[in-house]
Parts: sequence; C-alpha cells; structure tokens
Amino acid sequence: MPKNKSSEFTEDDRRFMAAALTAGRKGLGCVEPNPMVGCVIVKNRRIVATGWHRKFGGPHAEIDALRQVRSKAAGATVYVTLEPCCHVGKTGPCSGALIEAKVGRVVIACRDPFPKVSGGGIKALGRAGIAVETGLMQSEAEALIAPFRMLVKERRPYVIAKWAQSLDGKIATRSGDSKWISNAKSRRIVHELRGRVDGIIVGLRTVRLDDPMLTARDVRPKRIAKRIVFDSRLQLSLKSKLVQTANAYPTMLMTTHAAKRANRTRCESLKKKGITVLACASKAERVSPTSALRHFSKMNMTNVLVEGGGSLIGSFNDAGFIDEAHVFTAPILVGGDGPTGCDGEGKNKVRDAVRGDIVKRKLIDGDQYAVIRFANRKSRMRQ
Repeated sequence: MPKNKSSEFTEDDRRFMAAALTAGRKGLGCVEPNPMVGCVIVKNRRIVATGWHRKFGGPHAEIDALRQVRSKAAGATVYVTLEPCCHVGKTGPCSGALIEAKVGRVVIACRDPFPKVSGGGIKALGRAGIAVETGLMQSEAEALIAPFRMLVKERRPYVIAKWAQSLDGKIATRSGDSKWISNAKSRRIVHELRGRVDGIIVGLRTVRLDDPMLTARDVRPKRIAKRIVFDSRLQLSLKSKLVQTANAYPTMLMTTHAAKRANRTRCESLKKKGITVLACASKAERVSPTSALRHFSKMNMTNVLVEGGGSLIGSFNDAGFIDEAHVFTAPILVGGDGPTGCDGEGKNKVRDAVRGDIVKRKLIDGDQYAVIRFANRKSRMRQ
C-alpha cells in the first residue's frame, strides 16, 4: 500500500518536489485540456533529469524525464506532481514506463482526478514492488491542476475574471470612459493572459464602449482564444471590430433562445461574417452563465477569461463561478457613480462575501497587481 506521511518527508524531498512543480508550470497554455505535470528523477541526492508535459498530445512528464536518463533510472527516486497514468490515451501509461525503468521509489504530490486513472497508477506501481509515497506538497500540486480538475469533476472550464480599477474601485468613469486606467506594463500582462486561455468573454456594453479586438498583442500567444460576446438580445453591431475580423479570429456570440428565435435574419448575417451563434438558457432575460459554461465544456475549454464589464463578471460571481481574479489597481481616484469590477446581485452581509487567497501581489509601475484564487467555492453546474 502507498504511504501518505507528509510529516515524515525530508527537506530533500520537499526541494525535489518543488523542482517538479516549477517544471510543470512551464506547460501553462500549451497542454490544455490536459493537466500541467512536472517530474524530476533523483539519484544520490542529485537531480539527473527534469521533465514536464510540454504540449497536448506529446510525452507526459515522466516519459520526458525518463528519456533523458534511459537505462540509468534503475533504483532512482522519481518525484512527480500528479499520479502517473495507467491507461492508454494519446500516449502509453506512465506507470508502466516507470516499472519498466525499474525505479526504486516514486513520490506523488496528488492523485489524478480522472476516473480512468485515479488510484490505478499508484496501485500498479505498488504491485510492481516500487515504494510509493503520496501527499507531498499536495495543495501546491492541486493548484497546478485546478483547471483540469474543474473540467473533469464539474464539467466546466476554470473561470478567470480580470479587471483594472481605480483606488475607489471604479473600472470606468460615469460616462463609460476607461482608457486607460491601468498602465502599459499591466496591459501587457493581460495580453499574456489572453494568449494562454481558450476563451475571452465580454458583454455587449463593453463591446459598444471599447470596440475591442480581444486578441493577444505584443506577446507570443501559446494558443488562440475564442472571442466570446454575451449578447442577450442579439444587438451586436455588424460594424464592430469583432464582427469585421471574425473570419480571421474565432468568434462566438452567446444569446438567449428567445432572441435567436426572434432574430433569425440577424443570426444569418452574423454567421455569414464568420460568427458562431449559440443559444443559452436565460436568467432574468440574460444569458445564463451556467448554460454558457455547459457549451464551453462540450468544446473542451479548460480556461476562460471574463474581461467585463462589471455586470457580466457579477453574474458569474453570483452564480459561484469565479475561480480566480486578476485585479490591477491604479493609484487614481475616479469618484462618482461609475461601474465597478464586480457588480451583480452581490451579498447582503459582509460575512457572506466570497473570500479568496492572494497568491500573487506585485507593483507594476505604480499599479498594484494581485492574483486571487477562490478555491473553496461550490460550483452550481449541477443545481
């Protein structure tokens, strides 16, 4: 049986698993819908190979590391951030490769949530006489695979909200002007975010005010995101940049069943421009985030970025679907009754507010950049 003895792991164990986690993060934006995974092989307290899952369909982290040492892996300790797979998918089973390499010990950070693997890889290694230990830096490893776990367990993509705000929480003035609250370096980070997600979501009001392109510019994108507009009444202008460039960049419009039935001619015009129009269930005559996320999960979207405005982000928050927020706070005061980054129904009591964990904080030319994760939220996809 595998041992779970997190209190008995050595400092060397923690150091080597930390190296595996660092390696796994290199797959961000390249491996989805697969999880990011890192692996290091150690002999005589020295790392002899570092591997990670580099791209979707490519070798898994364990195979990547084993290929670097070949026959020299016998008796080695392997640190891997996710339980080695035990089934044949796009690649062969990693547990089998480790057994064939005759490694002596495997330390696993967390179990695989995928039903065809969960526990099976650990059992296969144990039956082969390999010492298996689990649970080392488990929370860090689970954060690494959070989008994959969400897709597998909740059947929806991991939702990232992003907004730039003033010190008093405004994302625009009362007239709707928002260019630019954040500085150029902050905006570059946003483009990097766009370049590693599967979808970028905005509401119709944001399109009307900003006429955005929603592309990753001045960075090298790791994937091309679908541009997605929530348009409950099918009012998107055919002259907007999103429509005019729909044949060059994948673009989707999420509307209600009622709007699609009432505007068949407009639907056809949008389709001719290259836009995919999908009908969703409605809530208070607006596109239901739950219904939209079901569409996205069928497309195997792993991460989606909700860019605004505050009403749209608020609707995702009200439904319990904000998993992570990237917030840029500029050292300015706007005042007045301009919109905020997260509106919606909200909470009546402060004690009921959604509390997250700040996992990153950085000062960028005066802007405060914070990344907050909401790991304990309960999804409502099945309600």
